[in-house]
Amino acid sequence: MNHLVVFAHPNQESFCKGIVDTIKSTSEKKGDNIVIRDLYKIGFDPILKPSDFEGMQSGKTPEDIGAEQEFVKWADVITFVYPVWWVGLPAMLKGYVDRVFSYGFAYESVNGAPRGLLNGKKALLFCTTGSPNEVYDQNGMHDSMKQTTGAGIFNFTGIEVINHTFFGAVPSVSDETRREYLKEVDKIIMNNINNSLL
Repeated sequence: MNHLVVFAHPNQESFCKGIVDTIKSTSEKKGDNIVIRDLYKIGFDPILKPSDFEGMQSGKTPEDIGAEQEFVKWADVITFVYPVWWVGLPAMLKGYVDRVFSYGFAYESVNGAPRGLLNGKKALLFCTTGSPNEVYDQNGMHDSMKQTTGAGIFNFTGIEVINHTFFGAVPSVSDETRREYLKEVDKIIMNNINNSLL
């Protein structure tokens, strides 16, 4: 199985990076092929520019976009790992979606209706938050984020979301709780992906 991990956190010591390291270790134990695109580390440019539109409309996809699209095409499973900032994707990751999941690559319009072009692929999302999960559950934000990201990005492009996990209060929970969070990541990668691809 080909597993693409798209990681968006500026701190290499963050808990999000711990999630990525766990995904990598578990995937390698399973024998999966894994590629990690650390957007900050590679210096991905998240700004969608007029020249991007011009290039793609003329059939000349900008090189950096084309490179990321090749990884997406290669992947059977795509995992996003990121902190929730202002109840959404960090700007770096939103810019990745804006530029890479472009019209003609990730979706098209047929008789005025959108149609996804990335069918058959699966997605997982691992998100960290500063507030406890209970807060987001009570105010409906978890459901809202699942809808905007799961349905609004992945399902829209034909990708099936098989798991969307939130790890709450990461800065304030105990080390033991963070270890339990990573055990959950390990379990999801080890079991859920395989079952979803059967």
